[in-house]
Parts: sequence; structure tokens; C-alpha cells
Amino acid sequence: MTSVRRVQSGSPWEEPFGFARAVQAGDRVVVGGTTSFKGGVLYGEGDPYEQAKVAFGTALAAVAEFGLGPEAVIRTRLYLTHARDVDEVGRAHKEVFDAVRPVNTIVVVTGFVDPRILVEVELEAFSGASS
Repeated sequence: MTSVRRVQSGSPWEEPFGFARAVQAGDRVVVGGTTSFKGGVLYGEGDPYEQAKVAFGTALAAVAEFGLGPEAVIRTRLYLTHARDVDEVGRAHKEVFDAVRPVNTIVVVTGFVDPRILVEVELEAFSGASS
């Protein structure tokens, strides 16, 4: 039977909505939608690049809880509220994942639970990944 482990990050929505930041099942780690909120504070308000960098940092911190780094990331999903922000969010993605080159999906959405959020990211990692 595959063991399952969960990690919390302190998101203001984890407890009231009953979810984990990341879940590991066997060799796979899935990180749920991550924004630039830390505690109850939104970092990078109005700045999609900064929001993406903070969100990637939080998501990668969750991956690190399972002993993995950016090199283990095999998929990223980026959700944006404005297509105009794709270049800035893409720049942040390249800074973090250029050497890794995970598969990526970018989706423009209508909005998030807090209208100040411009970017939400998801990651999937694999513990058997190698360069």
C-alpha cells in the first residue's frame, strides 16, 4: 500500500476549507494552488512577477518538506487573472525553473477568492526525477 503524507503551509484557507498545501503519495508530490499569501498577508500586491516569485517559494518550500528541490518538479500550472501578466509571470517561472524545464500550463481565469491575487501556481514533483 502506498503511504500518503501531507504538509500544511499556514494558508488562511487550509484550515477552514480542510486541505493540505502538498500531498505525497509514493513517488509523487502534488502542491495545490499556491498564492503569495503568507499568513494573512498578501505579498507583491499589484505585482504579478513578485506574486509569482513568492508563490513559487511557498510551493517549493512544501516540496522541500518531502526532501525534494526544484529539480524534482515535473509540472507547473499557472493561473493568472490577466493575460497582460503572462510575460512577468513567465519571467519568474524561468528564473526558478529554467534549468529544470517542467511541462507547463498557463490559464487565464476570471478571479480568485481575494481580488488582489493576480497569480496562483500548482506544482507536481517526482522523487525519482533526475537531470
